[in-house]
Amino acid sequence: MKFFNEMMADETSAREPYRLYKDWFDSQDPKVLKRKSAEAEAVFRRTGITFNVYGKKDAEERLIPFDIVPRIIGAREWTKLTKGIDQRVRAINAFLHDIYHKQEILKAGRIPKHLIQNNEAYLPQMIGVTPPGGVYTHIVGIDIVRTGENDFYVLEDNARTPSGVSYMLENRETMLQMFPDLFAQNRVQQVSDYPHALRRSLSDCAPKACKGKPVLGVLTPGIHNSAYFEHAFLADQMGAELVEGHDIKIENGRVCMRTTEGNEPIDVLYRRVDDEYLDPLNFNPDSMLGVPGLMDIYRAGGITIANAPGAGIADDKAIYSYMPDIIEFYTGEKALLDNVPTWRCSEADSLAYVLEHLSELVVKEVHGSGGYGMLVGPAASKKEIEVFRKKLEAKPSNYIAQPTLALSTTPVFTKSKLAPRHVDLRPFILVSPNKINITPGGLTRVAMKEGSLVVNSSQGGGTKDTWVLED
Repeated sequence: MKFFNEMMADETSAREPYRLYKDWFDSQDPKVLKRKSAEAEAVFRRTGITFNVYGKKDAEERLIPFDIVPRIIGAREWTKLTKGIDQRVRAINAFLHDIYHKQEILKAGRIPKHLIQNNEAYLPQMIGVTPPGGVYTHIVGIDIVRTGENDFYVLEDNARTPSGVSYMLENRETMLQMFPDLFAQNRVQQVSDYPHALRRSLSDCAPKACKGKPVLGVLTPGIHNSAYFEHAFLADQMGAELVEGHDIKIENGRVCMRTTEGNEPIDVLYRRVDDEYLDPLNFNPDSMLGVPGLMDIYRAGGITIANAPGAGIADDKAIYSYMPDIIEFYTGEKALLDNVPTWRCSEADSLAYVLEHLSELVVKEVHGSGGYGMLVGPAASKKEIEVFRKKLEAKPSNYIAQPTLALSTTPVFTKSKLAPRHVDLRPFILVSPNKINITPGGLTRVAMKEGSLVVNSSQGGGTKDTWVLED
């Protein structure tokens, strides 16, 4: 299988976005670069940028590998991507409003009713509720892969609690420290204002109950969560309070946090807690992470929750397969960014095809994330395929399947030289009532193992700084 090389046009010449970088790299001493790479790792370790791997016996915190070779995207390439991302995010918000109100898309037969009504991510508690400003997905992460010069595909939509933005920011900060000369030579668009943009965007979504400057809180499950570093980082960077469920109480129709000066109302709660655990009175009664009565205050207009409860149905992987129809239904336009062809295993014909071609396909859980619960057919053993076959036959509606794409490669620095590795990209999008703000770049995840197509950090993947060049 031939893979598109994002850096090299041929064996000797670089593609235009990488031209200045390639000239710089060729002039460097490999020993110095090797030392810089070790310094970068030390910075990440010192800063505490780690994550937990769930389901492992040795589930200690681990360092995400960081590669010092940036992924570089040209201005025209980025313009094409942002138009498609903007269109997709607008459609997702319109879709969420519709399925919790008039359900016009179901009446029109564009999506099967059972796919919504029997979906665990669909929350009946949100029926008839319009969030402040009409915004359901305040922070969105759209995972994009590339297979050619002009061929981009959306791999999945992250509309619940997309993570990874702290790595985007720390990757850039580290590169600025390590290689300031590179930024003098290349006109790279900045990402450092993301926390301020996030604060502005969330503040613009404050509820009517807000009086004066909005008070923001970041609701975290606590220090044992794999993304706790990010929760604390973002709260600090945007001047919000980092709170856990036990720090919050309901008082006089408002959601309040305990402070040294008494209880203070929170106007916008950026939650990093899953729907199921948000409110034990309305969802899982055993939850110790949420706030009893939070949904009642939310429905009454006393607080904004970002992202809105129930938004997760928009990143369900079975719903994903209908995204071209969703975009056309709500925007009247054809999708500017392609979906990956997808077989819905809940359909008999698709299931039969998938079972017959398991060794060729990637099979994913419809609610899965982080690379867990999936089968990469071409990389799996016969035994792994047969074990997965039984899971698929037992509960076909829990899975979708996709072809194995020829993901593009970018170089990583390894053993004092460059070597190609597969990558994806997660741009971060902020949505407020009157604006969609797409941060120039995002999180590039890279499969550090040679030949691997799985980029998730939980599966051994690393990250890179992502450069979007100015026009």
